[in-house]
Amino acid sequence: MPLPELLNPDRIVLLADPVDREQVLDAAARLLAGAAPALAATIGACLRQRERLGSTAIGHGVAIPHGRSDAFEEVRAAFLRLRQPVDFGAGDGVPVDLVFAMAVPEHFTQQHLQLLSELAERFADPGFRSALRQAPDAGALRAILLGTAPVAP
Repeated sequence: MPLPELLNPDRIVLLADPVDREQVLDAAARLLAGAAPALAATIGACLRQRERLGSTAIGHGVAIPHGRSDAFEEVRAAFLRLRQPVDFGAGDGVPVDLVFAMAVPEHFTQQHLQLLSELAERFADPGFRSALRQAPDAGALRAILLGTAPVAP
């Protein structure tokens, strides 16, 4: 599934304040909740529940926190670039500064796994990660993630 189908431009942000994984998950939950702020706690609980099973950090400073929830009928995603990397317990020991969070409907079992695979492949690209890290502002981040800006190999 292409990133533009998952990401609303309003859910792509530069985050200056987090100091730990819990604060990053809280910020991701608020973004995912969007116009329904009452859902942020539910989404945050889903993200934390999955994180307790094992770190969602996939290496190279990237984490893909995700959780299943019936809060939405479709997959909803948010992207956060952190000004200061935080420890997500990554297997490679690299702190995380690129976070792609998702809330996935309970019944999207196969789609969920496919999305995670596609995201892992996309974030495995050093040029893509570099472009995200070098983006000067949220607008540039949006252009890269939504495919309207070129990414150097």
